[in-house]
Amino acid sequence: MGEGVTKKGPTPIDVLVGQNIRICRLQRRLSQSELGQRIGVSFQQVQKYENGTNRVGAGRLTQVANALEVPLLSLFDGTTPRPNRQPDQSPRALLAKSYSLRLLEGFDNMGSNAARSALLQLVETLAQDNAIRIRASRKK
Repeated sequence: MGEGVTKKGPTPIDVLVGQNIRICRLQRRLSQSELGQRIGVSFQQVQKYENGTNRVGAGRLTQVANALEVPLLSLFDGTTPRPNRQPDQSPRALLAKSYSLRLLEGFDNMGSNAARSALLQLVETLAQDNAIRIRASRKK
């Protein structure tokens, strides 16, 4: 490559769109293979879209939105940059992990507000204990 020419790579928006594709796919309970069949690509290609490794062209993005039965613009949700936050630390990145989405869906399906409150308190306590352990290990 000549001087001044940079290699194109995924932008933060490419990564975000991939995360949104993954979230919508998981919500529909589709595998990467099933989504790939619906849009005419391999599961590996879907995987690359979701990881933000490969950019999704406009035509393919329209196919993805149709296959997932979501408005096209929903795949761009969260594109407004948030100061002091890395893309992999965003709530959206957390939701793109299957266990997080399953936990959230289960939490939403709990019938009792008292049970939700107890579970939330447990999770916050575990997170606080973990943060204390991390700080203590850094001081050593």
